[in-house]
Amino acid sequence: MNRRTPHQRFSKHDLANERREYLGQRLLESASPAEPYELFTAWLEQAIEARLLDATAMVLSTADRAGSPSARVVLLKGHDARGLVFYTRHHAQKVDEIAENPRASCLFHWRELDRQVRFEGSVESVTRDESRAYFASRPRSSQLAARATSGLTRVTAEALEEHFAAAATEWEGREVEMPADWGGFRVSPRRVEFWQGRPNRLHDRLVYEQNGEGAWGRYRLAP
Repeated sequence: MNRRTPHQRFSKHDLANERREYLGQRLLESASPAEPYELFTAWLEQAIEARLLDATAMVLSTADRAGSPSARVVLLKGHDARGLVFYTRHHAQKVDEIAENPRASCLFHWRELDRQVRFEGSVESVTRDESRAYFASRPRSSQLAARATSGLTRVTAEALEEHFAAAATEWEGREVEMPADWGGFRVSPRRVEFWQGRPNRLHDRLVYEQNGEGAWGRYRLAP
């Protein structure tokens, strides 16, 4: 008789034995820069140049005032020494949670490279000028979608299509203005962890962490 473990109760597959070997190169302190942004930029550019699907996608995790977490995938739209920038409409759960608890975590996972990078830090709005500049660079369909969903929360599929059609008509032949309830946020990290998958599950975990004066220190964690 084929006995199934409790963990297999809802799946026809043996999830406990789903695994693969990781074959990434070593990530050593001696070959790493003194601050995390240079290393992150190099890894991100390698992921983009390898033409990985959604290389700029990151899991953004936030929490409300009570600490209840939520996560979703957003796209990175800029980064520098100040942090990571993403854009969204303000009638969203993540924005409500950021207002209550302005801290977040961002996770990049590049499976084909056996790499992950996790950022943890505070969140603040970018300037309206920064948001307007990015909004102007978006495809027109994306701009119209932002106008169509402005102020909406729950909506039917049919109503959403109607709102989009109405926005297309309203802004036909002229430049689409950024909605007042749309804009960008910046996650300013205090801790960044680089994870490189390695054979025998001896993964490299290199952590950069800021001290009270803003300087970066490095240390290694066990897999």
